Amino acid sequence: MKKKLVVLTGAGISAESGIQTFRDADGLWAGYNIEDVATPEAWLRNPGLVQEFYNQRRKQVLAAQPNSAHQQLAALEDLFDVSIITQNIDDLHERAGSKHIIHLHGIITKAQSDVDGSLTYPIDGWELKTGDVCTYGQQLRPHVVWFGEDVPMIQVASVACSQADVFMVVGTSLAVYPAAGLLDFVPDDVPKYIIDPRIPVTGYYKNTVPIEEAATTGMLTVYPLLAQYA
Repeated sequence: MKKKLVVLTGAGISAESGIQTFRDADGLWAGYNIEDVATPEAWLRNPGLVQEFYNQRRKQVLAAQPNSAHQQLAALEDLFDVSIITQNIDDLHERAGSKHIIHLHGIITKAQSDVDGSLTYPIDGWELKTGDVCTYGQQLRPHVVWFGEDVPMIQVASVACSQADVFMVVGTSLAVYPAAGLLDFVPDDVPKYIIDPRIPVTGYYKNTVPIEEAATTGMLTVYPLLAQYA
């Protein structure tokens, strides 16, 4: 039986595919207040602006391609039972070939009902329009978790972390909660590899190996190290 490798990925892995990150000074959110485009209140106040914002993000995602870090994570399924927990709302892990992905913050290529978030629909192309409705006749919104909303998949992700034989963090500085708290669920004796150019403070956690590199080069570094656990 293959050992379980659990990987938490963040904006850094997608940034190398050209998808800008909102926490960097030059990121795509720099020209927007979060309160104007990424909260339930923003949706109620100006749904047209929110819809246009995510339409442009979706167009960017569809034009991007998985990079070698995405591809190497998919290839690790030959050696491990891999679960990827991603904070990213793009579909690059899917397109790289990974099979088990937990989207903590939703996925931008889907829409959801404005009145029932469990009703989701694939979006054909990049544009979600005013007047696109669910089976209840209610407006569709982007299938993303906005600031101030619960993270429905956090419990599923927590269980996956608790079952890990090997754990990796790729492309996140662990600054966003509740995702950053997932490390608390990984058993102490499990090896933990942290790949990011800005390694967060992880001294509290045992068996942590920092790899201070970008996602693509860091995956090249960690790949041979993982062979000992396969």
